[in-house]
Amino acid sequence: MSNHPKIKKAVKLIKNSAHTTVFTGAGISVESGIPPFRGEGGLWEEYDPYFLDINYFINNPLKSWELNKKLFYSMFADCEPNKAHRLIAKLEKAGYFDAVITQNIDNLHQQAGSMNVYEFHGTYKELICIECGRIYNFKADYLKDLPPRCTKCDGVLKPNYIFFGEGIPQKAYQASIDEAEQADLFIVIGTTGEVTPASLIPKLAFDNGAQIIEINPNKSNFTYQITDLYLSGKATYIMDKIYQGLQDIN
Repeated sequence: MSNHPKIKKAVKLIKNSAHTTVFTGAGISVESGIPPFRGEGGLWEEYDPYFLDINYFINNPLKSWELNKKLFYSMFADCEPNKAHRLIAKLEKAGYFDAVITQNIDNLHQQAGSMNVYEFHGTYKELICIECGRIYNFKADYLKDLPPRCTKCDGVLKPNYIFFGEGIPQKAYQASIDEAEQADLFIVIGTTGEVTPASLIPKLAFDNGAQIIEINPNKSNFTYQITDLYLSGKATYIMDKIYQGLQDIN
């Protein structure tokens, strides 16, 4: 399929782009064994996300932590980057991709080797004290006794990903806007475009003149609004064909 007209067009767009930003959602990590939140087979089909409400966490930190540990920390510990993550990292190293904006909290882009990653919704790899704001690099030992507590002020530690009722991390938010304003090519992978304000970032890129490539098994909220080139399929398969195409022209 690396000779497929749509793949050849994607390869040409990437090769000719001065600044390419990759924007990923839950779909890219499904092939690493992480279920999406929404849609068929999503976590919210089985679990009510009440435990991710910031007010619930503040009032019930133990109960919230028990579900966060079960649904996220235990699962992420066993997951590895898939081929799509690894190829994105390779193409960044080769100079084709400039940055990754991800809605995911799973750290798989960094594990795969991507260096310039903006985590729009935060990361499970950090904990933050809800009292003094001190940030800790995550260690499994912190979860032996729940809820984990700050060694500085004894405040409760919270996963440093955003809960319902919290704002987007300022640095990641501003960096994402900057990327959307300077990129001439935006590659959207594995996201339905249903979650705001994350979904506004590709639209901002489009409004600033970027070409939009979308890689998704199914069409999304972006497909008919901003997508210039829609590639239907799993992220690993499509990224492999794009990577092969870029190798073929070198």
